[in-house]
Amino acid sequence: MDDQGTLTAQALRLVTTRFPDALGAMLGGSAAQGRATEASDLDVAVLLPDSDISRREVVRHEGRLAELFLNTVADIPEFFEWDRARRRGTVLFIYDQGLPLMDPHGELSRVCEQAREVLAAGPPPLTPAEWERGRYGLTCFMDDLVDTPPTNRYEQLSLADFVLREAANLLTAHHGAWTGIGKWLPRRLLSADPARGKALLDGHQTLAERADPAPLATAVEGVLDLLGGPLREGYAHRWRT
Repeated sequence: MDDQGTLTAQALRLVTTRFPDALGAMLGGSAAQGRATEASDLDVAVLLPDSDISRREVVRHEGRLAELFLNTVADIPEFFEWDRARRRGTVLFIYDQGLPLMDPHGELSRVCEQAREVLAAGPPPLTPAEWERGRYGLTCFMDDLVDTPPTNRYEQLSLADFVLREAANLLTAHHGAWTGIGKWLPRRLLSADPARGKALLDGHQTLAERADPAPLATAVEGVLDLLGGPLREGYAHRWRT
């Protein structure tokens, strides 16, 4: 693991060098949690004056990649709502759980409080149509997974990845919890439902290691049972609503 203090200083130099007018900055991700490795990038949220433009940039600073989430103060409420609508809350969590780098005028503290309020409200619930579409999709691809011969590893692994993602999205939504992608999918999943989340992840791992879909299928059935069961015949979806 890389030293957290060193990474914090490096992130602060990045902000002061590239954004001398910044109104605040926060270091998030692995660096803020003490999990960073030599290959980890820096996730940095920067508050800009309203004369600037909100955007996202990836740069290399002092040999390390950095992903920059750049927002003007005026854009923050709209951006937080967009981040909430995705049900992942990526930048919201940076402002809630990150390490402050600079806050010369108190703007960062105010934005962090806004982020905490949005996170406390939770992600938006799925609509009835989204629940049905999710149940149908998960049922359909689970059936395909069980029906795929273990000798066809390309298709089996592709199906298993989709099944895990969809089951995770539905299970976190059932609990009113935030979801995630990449390495954050298992973290959010285990946080939302330790038992069922672990069953899904263990089932996915078993399939990857042994080509056996049964544990994953059983875990998925447990998730579907929470939501009204598998959905096959009777599903309908209008092209226009």
